[in-house]
Amino acid sequence: MPRKPARHHRLLPVQPLTFSPFARSVARVATAYLVKHHMHDAMQQSAGDEFKEKLKNVDRQSESSEDEEFDGVVQADFAFFDPKPDDFHGVKTLLQSYLDNKQWDLSGFVDLILGQATVGTVVKLEDDEDNGVFSIITALNLGRYKDHKCITELKEFLLSICHEKDKIGNLRSLLGDEAQKVGLLVSQCVVNLPPELLPPLYDALFDEISWATEDEPTEELRNCFRFKFYVVVSKIYKHKNADQKRSSSTDKDEAFVYIKPEDEILHKLSMWSFLFPLQTQQVATHEVSRTQHQFYHHRSVLVHL
Repeated sequence: MPRKPARHHRLLPVQPLTFSPFARSVARVATAYLVKHHMHDAMQQSAGDEFKEKLKNVDRQSESSEDEEFDGVVQADFAFFDPKPDDFHGVKTLLQSYLDNKQWDLSGFVDLILGQATVGTVVKLEDDEDNGVFSIITALNLGRYKDHKCITELKEFLLSICHEKDKIGNLRSLLGDEAQKVGLLVSQCVVNLPPELLPPLYDALFDEISWATEDEPTEELRNCFRFKFYVVVSKIYKHKNADQKRSSSTDKDEAFVYIKPEDEILHKLSMWSFLFPLQTQQVATHEVSRTQHQFYHHRSVLVHL
């Protein structure tokens, strides 16, 4: 269905009262994440004045390709679009390590995402000739697409890496008998996507899901978007000593580092979840410097009601 692109000329102030309960939570975490990110940069830099300038300038800053800091300000107009076949390579790049280092039908998975134009959003720069994709978000019904090779391989992978005896039965049920009620929530973006885009992005997703339950042409398709559960596969970092007894809730919260700010909400709101270690270590330079000595690289599987 047609949707006007939403422009974001700079990091906009968060207005949580305008969003759904979930999006309000995302908005709060996005704000906290941005502040925490700036504070971390300040500790890593010897010059406090540079950090003050970063707080004053809410526009995104770019890094020099020569590993030298660039003090200018980059202004970008982000826009929301329905997925289209032209987005294939951009979306595939974002999802390259979605199932760790498994060889699977990723191209078929991307085709499913792009073929579902009524529910799903890609974020791009407006009037960008390169047509680069900065984020993708969608929800795929695991029952509707159960016969597709990519979904079969995805289910097999999740079952193979779940080694928690108290979770494997629930997972097998969600991926099998109850798959028609399960939405695979796929959300991936570039590292430096402005967190302020997250609330309207998730609002757009859940609005489209709600609309699809009313506007799809057949009852079968309308039922495909009446999700009872959401499954999320996401990358996090877990502290090496996280399994040791923690003295306070703050210590427990610090056991994980969330690459995407919304994952903290998803993790806390999930009915249950499990972790599995990743074999690939494809992380950005600043992520490695923060985590390589203190954290293990994991993906988490979260289940939401």
